[in-house]
Amino acid sequence: MSKVKTTFFCQNCGAQYSKWQGQCNSCKEWNTIAEEIIQKEDKKDWKTASSPDSKRVTKPLKIHEIDSTEEIRMDTRDGELNRVLGGGIVPGSLILLGGEPGIGKSTLLLQISLKLPYRTLYVSGEESQKQIKMRAERINPLSDNCYILTETKTQNIFKQIEAIEPEIVIIDSIQTLHTDYIESTAGSISQIRETTAELIKFAKETNIPVILIGHITKDGNIAGPKILEHMVDTVLQFEGDRNHIYRILRSLKNRFGSTAELGIYEMQGTGLREVSNPSEILISHKEEELSGTAIATTMEGMRPIMIEIQALVSTAVYGTPQRSTTGYNAKRLNMILAVLEKRAGFRLGAKDVFLNITGGISVDDPAIDLAVVASILSSNEDIAVGKDFCFAGEVGLSGEIRPVNRVDQRIQEAEKLGFSTIFVSKYNKITLKNTFIKIRLVSKIEDVAAELFG
Repeated sequence: MSKVKTTFFCQNCGAQYSKWQGQCNSCKEWNTIAEEIIQKEDKKDWKTASSPDSKRVTKPLKIHEIDSTEEIRMDTRDGELNRVLGGGIVPGSLILLGGEPGIGKSTLLLQISLKLPYRTLYVSGEESQKQIKMRAERINPLSDNCYILTETKTQNIFKQIEAIEPEIVIIDSIQTLHTDYIESTAGSISQIRETTAELIKFAKETNIPVILIGHITKDGNIAGPKILEHMVDTVLQFEGDRNHIYRILRSLKNRFGSTAELGIYEMQGTGLREVSNPSEILISHKEEELSGTAIATTMEGMRPIMIEIQALVSTAVYGTPQRSTTGYNAKRLNMILAVLEKRAGFRLGAKDVFLNITGGISVDDPAIDLAVVASILSSNEDIAVGKDFCFAGEVGLSGEIRPVNRVDQRIQEAEKLGFSTIFVSKYNKITLKNTFIKIRLVSKIEDVAAELFG
């Protein structure tokens, strides 16, 4: 038996110390350092110590000798997840999915495992097999490729993997796993690090992808040491307000694709529905034209999305004007209001301004500045902007309308959704020809105000 070693870990950032102290030197948090007992044993390979794979020695190759043929990705039968991952699951990769409790992480992965054409092992350390069966019958009762295992010990999980030989492994969740090689409670820093290392070794040696579900802290970060996010290949974040039915899947890290892509789902009684046209949920459907609304074209990765900006401008009652935003940067709103006051002559300094992006999403694309200006002026003048008008332009400090990237794709999306007119900067280089949508080229805020409100 090896000597028992006691170490101290920060439960917030994972920093390791030889003795206890009140404050962590890394994250500066107080009372987060806890003692963990680590008992080292002779580690075996995930399969066997005498595995022929473990004796294989990797030789260095010149860069031009490395096989550069693209890896064939595994189709998840889910268009939104495929988009966020960059085209599908890469064999041998490790994917970490995080999100708020009850947001739908387990539902999403169970739904995907029931649709996959590959033999899938769904390992749960949080629910019983009967509980998972009840949810599975509600989502998709017909599946011959999905195996359910309730287990938290990694050695037992690897034994079942040898017996079943799955093509994809899903772990729900990494915080519930524990290994015999570490003598500490499940969910501790050392257990998370060790079990993840075992799963990475398994995935890379067998070329079987592993998907992990991770808990998050009250700050919204994935629980456990930060090294957990560095170890895996892809980190996905499942977001959304529990009061809304829409969920957003973002890629925070992706070694095999872009981190700018976005997937949108709608939570229903039968599971999560893919939203292939996000504009249907982000634009209000109303019969009459109302003042204070404008449509902007934004980009999420390579995907153009139409969103609705709502503004309310009213006289300040309590003396100091209020500036409130939902889904938009408050400092940028203050900047735009200052530009309208100084450069365009609109007196908004004594008025309350409230701004909202519908659908419960947050956007930081500067190309929606022009729509923000249009909605504010529309509410101030109490004149409605035409519901078939849309905007794509960044506002500069001198009041000029600056060009934005991927303007051709924005125009094509607006035309596809039936908009008749789009306002863009005159400094944009537009290569589109034979478009049915009218492209209004503007250079200053005054030009937009004159076009919209005469």
